[in-house]
Amino acid sequence: MGEEEPRVALLGLYDRALPQVYGYLIDRCGDAPTSEDLTSETFLAAVEATKRTGGAQVSIPWMVGVALHKLVDHWRRRARDERLLAQVADETTEDEDPWEARLDGMRAADVLGRLGGHHRAALTLRYVDGLSVPEVADLLGRSVHGTEALLVRARAAYRKLYESGEGDA
Repeated sequence: MGEEEPRVALLGLYDRALPQVYGYLIDRCGDAPTSEDLTSETFLAAVEATKRTGGAQVSIPWMVGVALHKLVDHWRRRARDERLLAQVADETTEDEDPWEARLDGMRAADVLGRLGGHHRAALTLRYVDGLSVPEVADLLGRSVHGTEALLVRARAAYRKLYESGEGDA
């Protein structure tokens, strides 16, 4: 009985659980790329749990439960993004076409999604979630000054992508 046994058991569980976990997710969100991402996050959680417990708690029902939590987190992120888009649309003046504002909001969300993870996280926490710079620094595990510098770089990267129109259809 060594370290190999939980790993071998996890590989066997992977083969049995993959269709059920993926099927559970695809049935609920209907989006293959999202289902694939959430499935991989679920299996990463299983690996972490196996490291902590030696695989004692990891089972197919446990993995489906984790998949449910991953899906709920995804829906929360999506709702937050939609609130951001609605907020942009609400800021239009009477002279502005609401469809143009909606398209601008969608483009803004697309540009945010194309930034590197560290820039996207900093900008989302600061401007979408409305956290202060010290709160963002705490969540990112950085100093306040380091976070301020990160936000400056992130805004510049965002502005460059947005103004260049890269990726626009």
